[in-house]
Amino acid sequence: MLIFKLPDHDVFHTVDNASGINNVSFVSFDTKTILDFKGNLKEISRGEIETLSIVPKNKSSLIEIGKETPESYGRKISQAKDFIEKNDLKKLVLSRRKLLMYLDIDSQKKLSLTKSFLKFTDSYANAFCYLFEKNGEIWMGGFSEILGKFDKRNNSFETMSLAGTLPLDENWTDKEVEEQKAVTEYIQSILRKFSSNLKVSSTKDLISGNIKHLKTDFSAEISPESLDKIISELHPTPAVCGFPKDLCAQGIKSIEHFNRELYAGYIKVETEDFIYYFVNLRCASFFKNYAFLFVGGGITLKSDAQKEWQETELKSLAVQNNLVFE
Repeated sequence: MLIFKLPDHDVFHTVDNASGINNVSFVSFDTKTILDFKGNLKEISRGEIETLSIVPKNKSSLIEIGKETPESYGRKISQAKDFIEKNDLKKLVLSRRKLLMYLDIDSQKKLSLTKSFLKFTDSYANAFCYLFEKNGEIWMGGFSEILGKFDKRNNSFETMSLAGTLPLDENWTDKEVEEQKAVTEYIQSILRKFSSNLKVSSTKDLISGNIKHLKTDFSAEISPESLDKIISELHPTPAVCGFPKDLCAQGIKSIEHFNRELYAGYIKVETEDFIYYFVNLRCASFFKNYAFLFVGGGITLKSDAQKEWQETELKSLAVQNNLVFE
């Protein structure tokens, strides 16, 4: 079962499970796992979504009970800084897997995932939002970052560089500006290999709920045959990994000590006219009595451990504040 909503659209979609067609795919951060939803896209109403039953099951493997603390995360940030300095990097993206026990919220009520999804889509109207259950896994998430958007009608390709995070009332510092600039330069270098008419916008604020990011848009005409190659070169972008990505991926693995799974991977959605690739951020996996909320942030030598912790806590509220218990 999959339900989703495209950015700035009021219509919800599902997949009808027809054989031989593959319209939506979830690709993990390390690209080793791909969950396919085969079928034709069809509309589904809010009322129909509310009647669906998606109930989390127990997790088969052992739950890691130890909760991340500001102190333990601070130690990881110190490790990340050491890795950055040793390898002369601009930044490394570090993530957290936040354990959220439902009993901490309301032990008398049960989580309604479908109503949580609808509330989430109302809160993030400009994001790609999804909820799915497949092979015993349940995930929900949504974010505005587009890894790629290809228009089949005119071969135009769009993407964006999105980095830097602050609460809405704070001003940008050199740390966030440098972080976003690194992502912009990386994407430019890739797209120039595939197109001679690259267009780059000015950098603007992107509001996402209770926080804001810096965003630069790109557009170019490409060959359809180049699309898969471009996506494989763009993913993972410096916004979710760092650069160079192979070296940073090694650093991430040695410091984080957990599998990111679908977090910071991407979602491919094909419609009649477009192929979308959405970065899978602000997401969570759900189980019977708890959920894992995946969040992260770009670490540079200028990073402050306390501010980085606060940033991830703010990001985790995107899912947490939209959970509905009844």
